[in-house]
Amino acid sequence: MTSATPKTPEVVRAEDLAFGYPGRPVLRGVDLSIRTGELVALIGLNGCGKSTFLKLAAGLLTPSGGRVLLDGDDVARLSRRTAARRVALLHQSAPSVPGLTVRQLVRQGRYATRGPLGMLREGDDEVTSRALADVGVTAWADRPVDALSGGERQRVRLAMALAQDAPVLFLDEPTTYLDLRHQLEVLQTVVRLRAERRLTVVMVLHDLNHAARFADRIVALREGRVAADGPPAEVVNRRLLAEVLGVDGRVGIDDEGGWPVCYPDHPLDPLRLLRNENHIH
Repeated sequence: MTSATPKTPEVVRAEDLAFGYPGRPVLRGVDLSIRTGELVALIGLNGCGKSTFLKLAAGLLTPSGGRVLLDGDDVARLSRRTAARRVALLHQSAPSVPGLTVRQLVRQGRYATRGPLGMLREGDDEVTSRALADVGVTAWADRPVDALSGGERQRVRLAMALAQDAPVLFLDEPTTYLDLRHQLEVLQTVVRLRAERRLTVVMVLHDLNHAARFADRIVALREGRVAADGPPAEVVNRRLLAEVLGVDGRVGIDDEGGWPVCYPDHPLDPLRLLRNENHIH
């Protein structure tokens, strides 16, 4: 009798996770586990709790209910530096620091490991050099960050997140404000780095077609709860478009890649959405 293949270990586990502000709940009892090596896309309308989930899972916010476990440890009980050694979060945006070079910005990612005294040492360590090389920005190392285009700057910020040398990478809307070419460039870089570095990646995306193409798994949030969870081929359908994204549309299959492709037609009236759900197949 052969033994069953063991499941890949969970690296992130949310249990009945809740968070909100006075009079405005954001997450309402989310249960979600992410296994080592997965590339998960979080989707949903603005305000549904996607970015909040990442901040809670990275230990930057404290839940009002439930908990998040990182490798079995309650992240709320970990120090900020300990959590940062386990998970790197690339925020949606960050204030620019005038005069900062690419090298100096990427080195900021080493704070969790090197500490304040270690950051005073001049020169790059091996991890910083690798981060610059892995996203292809070594040649820009001494250029001011302010002189870069939006797409170039996002690659540098990705290098800074990699410089934390954490096994889990959270990306909050990494393609925001980028043109199509740079969106694809960033997403393809993430996919490559995930394979090369054996990372676990969770990214918030607004483009469902990008999520369906690049992610192994899509988790859809609606009003602070998980509305759908599974491989793109199983969860991307007309019902998802209507119930989660509030649009009527069609779903086909890409001829070359085989992933789902969405064709949104028009927004749905929220008051009619419940009635329309009964006619979606």
